Amino acid sequence: MFIQQLINGVSLGSIYALIALGYTMVYGIVLLINFAHGDILMVGAYAAFFVLGAIGTGPLGMAAAFIVSMIVCAGFGISIERLAYRPLRSAPRLNSLITAIAVSLILENGARVLPFIGPNPRQFPRPEMSALEFSGLFVSKIQIIVIIFSAFLMLALNYIITYTKRGKAMRAVSFDMQAASLMGIPVNGIIAFTFALGSVLAAAGGVLYSLAYPQVNPLMGMMPGLKAFVAAVLGGIGSVPGAMLGGFILGIAETLTKGYISSQYSDAISFSILIIVLIIKPTGILGRSMRVKV
Repeated sequence: MFIQQLINGVSLGSIYALIALGYTMVYGIVLLINFAHGDILMVGAYAAFFVLGAIGTGPLGMAAAFIVSMIVCAGFGISIERLAYRPLRSAPRLNSLITAIAVSLILENGARVLPFIGPNPRQFPRPEMSALEFSGLFVSKIQIIVIIFSAFLMLALNYIITYTKRGKAMRAVSFDMQAASLMGIPVNGIIAFTFALGSVLAAAGGVLYSLAYPQVNPLMGMMPGLKAFVAAVLGGIGSVPGAMLGGFILGIAETLTKGYISSQYSDAISFSILIIVLIIKPTGILGRSMRVKV
């Protein structure tokens, strides 16, 4: 049973890790906790929902669902950064935090009043896939898809940040925005690219989450978004490897709680981890302390 719960935890943790990467990248660039990030997951899930409803759940439909949801969410991410966050970049951080909460509420309640979405939950279409059995362990093909595709996206993100020109520019802006601007790096474009990249990961996380838990509703991004934020803080907010590690730890802790204690305590365990981390090691597992000159 322990190994079975461990497999379930890795599957759930990979989704949390994808969403947490968006939080940690945005924070690393502009020191902003984008609480609307979880609702980008909801937008991506609904985009995939409509694509799968129109094309079907075959391989072509699944590929189209991922591509369309990523494009739509990238557009949302860029628009939110340009309209809501960029005008407040030099304002106190509290203003940006309040704006992030407002954007989250706008996305959630805007989806509820749209006639083609509405407030009622809907069944997410997904292909019929049987479970595979290995020595008494049951692994669904959906879980295999979630784990493999999440790992692929994390490796792709690591490649972009480490080896590409834009990735190096992202690291430069994260280190010192003013110096990067003086060196000719288009800071606004890099920040918009960071929001787009984080939104693409949130879209993929939304589709994978809907495949694992096949139901969509306008408030579906709230809890995964909060838990991904916990994962980002646990691993070290601003650290990409830390976000991945925090996501897996949180997913495994949650599934072990459901398996050995009670499913009613899974959310409590997740947020208890956040409190413990903030008390013992506020910078997270892989986070670094920063000195601020006054």
